[in-house]
Amino acid sequence: MTVSYTPEDVSVQPRHMHFDVSQDLKTWWHGNDAFRTAFFNALSLQFPDGEQQFINAVRQYRDQVDDPKLKEEIRGFIGQEGLHSREHRHYNEALKARGYKIDALDARFHKHMQWVRSLPRDRQLAGTCAAEHYTAVMANAILRNREWMADATPQMQQLWRWHAIEETEHKSVAFDVYRHCVGDERLRRIVFLFVTYHFFKYTLINTCSLLKTDGKLWSLRTWLGGLNFLWGWPGVMRRCLPDFLAYLRKDFHPWQQDNRDLLSENLAELEVPQASITTAG
Repeated sequence: MTVSYTPEDVSVQPRHMHFDVSQDLKTWWHGNDAFRTAFFNALSLQFPDGEQQFINAVRQYRDQVDDPKLKEEIRGFIGQEGLHSREHRHYNEALKARGYKIDALDARFHKHMQWVRSLPRDRQLAGTCAAEHYTAVMANAILRNREWMADATPQMQQLWRWHAIEETEHKSVAFDVYRHCVGDERLRRIVFLFVTYHFFKYTLINTCSLLKTDGKLWSLRTWLGGLNFLWGWPGVMRRCLPDFLAYLRKDFHPWQQDNRDLLSENLAELEVPQASITTAG
């Protein structure tokens, strides 16, 4: 019985990358644009707690997986997400050092994640699958549409490319664990709707808070440019919307979007230090 549907030529292995973005985060690092910078920074604020929860949700089912391939991918998934959490924690500390008031944002999101951890484990895993779908779709979009990050500083381009590559590599690990160990399609789709609400809610709250510190919260020009970036042209959210909604299909699987070509292309440009790839337990 096939349990893992990750393609054989895709390796889920953590890369021990480190990015010192403290100087970049003292600026509007995305093309000197306040909104674009705040949007990506807002996403980063959710990653440390969110990705730790992804790890916890998958770990709760690891002992029920007998397939050697999926067990190995779970180890890689845990390693990759752990490193993402670490790097974005450093990223967020640099935001705080710049003067952004993120303590209240962290506390609000931490309280939400405590509630998530109190849910039955099947709902936690379903939530992880849904959140992983959002990160995978956005990762695909970042890798495919180079122009979206073309105005970012080189170091930030590398960080977001690294994150996007690894999110793509492990995009079906939690999903395959869920399908093998839980398999409730109705629950999967219902939880996706709740995750959708919270994802957009916290991204908006965080973006507004960061813009307020920058003195741009009530800038019409900033918001018009931002809405154009997300929903007009290039329309980051607009162009991702069909892929987001594909999750609601009964026959959905993350690798129906086969983007191995993007992995190969972007891996060739990722500056990976020697001996940086290891298997995590």
